[in-house]
Amino acid sequence: MPVRHDQSHDQSRIRIRVQGRPVDTYPALPPEAERGSVRRITVIGEEVLNRPCREVTEFGTPELSALIDDMFLTMYVADGAGLAANQVDVDLRLFVYDCPDEDGVRHVGHIVNPVLDEPEPGDRRLLDDGEGCLSVPGATKDVPRADRAVVRGFDKDGTPLVIEGTGYFARCLQHETDHLAGHTYLDRLSTRDRKDALRQMEARRDEVFARRAARAAELSRRDA
Repeated sequence: MPVRHDQSHDQSRIRIRVQGRPVDTYPALPPEAERGSVRRITVIGEEVLNRPCREVTEFGTPELSALIDDMFLTMYVADGAGLAANQVDVDLRLFVYDCPDEDGVRHVGHIVNPVLDEPEPGDRRLLDDGEGCLSVPGATKDVPRADRAVVRGFDKDGTPLVIEGTGYFARCLQHETDHLAGHTYLDRLSTRDRKDALRQMEARRDEVFARRAARAAELSRRDA
């Protein structure tokens, strides 16, 4: 899910929650991304995006930690606010995020085997707002989403997590959980809007890929 550029990560004025816990400061590029390697982002039409992902059954492994590190760096290179594992061609129930909520609080973390709470009838408000996807590069369409979301799951070591979000972060939690069920935001669109989103992608994808390549090169030079 792409970053909303009208919401800043200016740490001089906003609060931060890492893995759901408040912290005083946190680097713009988290430690996970510093350790990670960039992976290719899958694109709509690839089979891995269209099937439910497998549950993670082994926690605390070097392989799981490395995957999370790579996903963080890949997300930043693509200017994303969230990234699911099947977007880097790994069919596991896991996503990472770095996303602001409606109060300007920056939320950073990962969640494994997430389950989205179903709200009680009348206990949610649907908002139409622009939504994009790193696997549908260059396209944006309005999608109705609940204005609040609660996701339950685990961290990479198997510790239970409950992550709550409002505003754009609620949208991010719902968007990434959809990915792990084998759905993209295109599945929530009318046939007409879906065709328009695909036309946008065809027109803009080369520009998006060029920006990602430039960003990856910039990070490589910094680390050299």
